[in-house]
Amino acid sequence: MTSALRDIPLSVLDRSRTRQGQSHSQALRDTVRFARQAETLGYHRFWVSEHHSVPGVAGSAPTVLAAAVAAATSRIRVGTGGVMLPNHRPLVVAEQFGVLEALFPGRVDMGLGRSVGFTDGIRRALGRDKEAAEDFGAQLTELLGWFTGEQRAHPEVHAWPAEGLRPPAFVLATGSGADHAAALGLPLVIGAVRGEDPMLRAIERYREGFRASAWAAEPYVVVSANAAAAATPAAARRLLLSEAWSSAYSRTHGAFPPLLPTAEVEALDMSAKERSYFDAALEGQIHGTGDEVAAALGALVGRTGADELLLTTSTFDRAELLDSFGRLAAAAGLGAPAAAL
Repeated sequence: MTSALRDIPLSVLDRSRTRQGQSHSQALRDTVRFARQAETLGYHRFWVSEHHSVPGVAGSAPTVLAAAVAAATSRIRVGTGGVMLPNHRPLVVAEQFGVLEALFPGRVDMGLGRSVGFTDGIRRALGRDKEAAEDFGAQLTELLGWFTGEQRAHPEVHAWPAEGLRPPAFVLATGSGADHAAALGLPLVIGAVRGEDPMLRAIERYREGFRASAWAAEPYVVVSANAAAAATPAAARRLLLSEAWSSAYSRTHGAFPPLLPTAEVEALDMSAKERSYFDAALEGQIHGTGDEVAAALGALVGRTGADELLLTTSTFDRAELLDSFGRLAAAAGLGAPAAAL
């Protein structure tokens, strides 16, 4: 077991990626099945995400999907990574998480982001514009107020059954997310990226500016990372190819496609521009044997002081996906879910 991971909870983020020849329905059912498997392996949380009008992603309604995941599991914490608050009214988000917490007490996480739809058409359909993200701080404050009973905008309204409940609230560090998390005393979720200096500065700024709250007494940093484990480093790298091609294709064609089988990706005759984006998508990804990935993640914890790691992998073959998470769980010594926030 890698010592740096011994006391660090490991969690999972699944984006309900679609595969070539598979339906959105199958992708969502696969997410629920994956959550049951992650629970068996000893992972601490299982989070789902919010994406609108993305052909390769079925997860468009994270609170609905989180309810299905929670109903299919018994111990693992379940949440969102995250609900994009600018796309919704805070009252409705509070009600949704209130229902989840009431149905699955002590197991629900409220992960929140500030992104809006990535095209003009999606934003129009959502009734939002690019500037909606600029109100994230006020939206977040209002949302928390619906749980505490301290919201001021509509004093005659109550967000039943949310009022009085406290599902842990996490803020995704997009844009000014780290500053809002610090000011409101909330845990922070931040992605590990190539060229770590901006991430490390954001974490330092968050810890320095953190103000204790009813939601968290101390700073709590969750670092998210892409990681793939297999029997050999070469086999692990192959697990990354399908997602790398989807990323390259989206950058060159304006659409994010379902995952292709690895062999088809390897056989592609990419243009120079596609190859450039493809190589860039692979750069810095964590992959190797279970022990090698665990060591790399341990080093990441050492550099960031992370309190928890949130891991994601997108590959075409779901058996290989589960094998990857199983190898990492074994290398990290996972058993019963770790005690954490």
